[in-house]
Amino acid sequence: MKKLIAVVLALVMVFALCACGSSSAPAQSASAPAEEAAAADAAPIKVGLVALHDENSTYDKNFIDAFKAACDACGVEGLIKTQIPEEAAAYDAACEFADDGCALVFADSYGHQSYILDAAKEYPEVQFVSCTGDTALNDGVANFHNAFASIFQGRYIAGVAAGLKLKEMIDAGEFTASEAKVGYVGAMTYAEVKSGYTSWFLGVRSIVPEATMEVVFTGSWYDETLEKEGAQKLIANGCKLISQHADSWGAPTACEEAGVPNVSYNGSTISACPNTFIISSRIDWTPYFTYAIKAVQAGEAFDTDWCGNLETGSVALTDVNEAVAAEGTAEKLAEVKAAILDGSLKVFDCSTWTKDGKNLSSYTDSWGLNGAEAIENGVFTESTLRSAPYFDIDIDGITLLG
Repeated sequence: MKKLIAVVLALVMVFALCACGSSSAPAQSASAPAEEAAAADAAPIKVGLVALHDENSTYDKNFIDAFKAACDACGVEGLIKTQIPEEAAAYDAACEFADDGCALVFADSYGHQSYILDAAKEYPEVQFVSCTGDTALNDGVANFHNAFASIFQGRYIAGVAAGLKLKEMIDAGEFTASEAKVGYVGAMTYAEVKSGYTSWFLGVRSIVPEATMEVVFTGSWYDETLEKEGAQKLIANGCKLISQHADSWGAPTACEEAGVPNVSYNGSTISACPNTFIISSRIDWTPYFTYAIKAVQAGEAFDTDWCGNLETGSVALTDVNEAVAAEGTAEKLAEVKAAILDGSLKVFDCSTWTKDGKNLSSYTDSWGLNGAEAIENGVFTESTLRSAPYFDIDIDGITLLG
């Protein structure tokens, strides 16, 4: 009987999805008693998560923790499949969830997207979400969705923390401002990674304008050996501080061994790197998972393409490691966060960076958005044309090492 109720509600939702909106981020709020009572009466659905790796990956652990928290908050049964590669196995996993009675299925990796879309076409009564994906707005499949968050905001704030540490070392005479080179270990050459390291670098430069950066790519989202070797290469090249967009502890561990300050991603590495970890930014997926689950429980439509931010609680930072960070870091970061929230600070303000020596005033997309203009009023409007990042510009001051 429970399964029949879930199927009926899902069918109702398919018809409602014809009115589904595009990218937006509904405000999140703490549950009031009335909302808790409503959740208790909601449909007892099952929800599935397809994960690329397992909890040994900082990236997947971040998703898994949020998924469990949202399922608990909504009172639903959550099922998880880990170690699902970006190939046909993702389609199989999603279909297995649907066959098992799941009314909603999430996948956590960009490379899962095409396979999750195929599953959505196969099971129109089930809702499917490819998190970090970028095709749902154009696919025209009513039960297929994308979601992301404006993580560039968190990256920038973490970059400010890095810049403050650099300035502290410069003031202490460890090196000069002209020698303030930072390093970054990136997984892929996707816009998602470029947007992340550029926003982080702009945060660094807001404190140390002379800073430069070198970037290495591993070609893999999770390869501890390559990530560690990449960080070691950057340190050998004279990089004074390292950050990353890769999913293992390889780069932070290399920094701890070399005594080089580090800004990690997707969670704190302080337990293994107490002498070098400064701060970490991450996407908190709990608000989105909760939003989507509640919509399915209620038989309501939810966004085809959803984007969270600092305001929705979808962009989060760890506590500052006061033992390593520069004095006054926490207070400065609070000021920067407030400025982003009130709109007085724009992360991709085109006056703060150049491409081939010029400040750009126009940039039309190559990301399947029909030639949309990305720069408005002197600002590159990241994650507004769609939720997934599309800043793919190689700005001056950054050297790509391959």
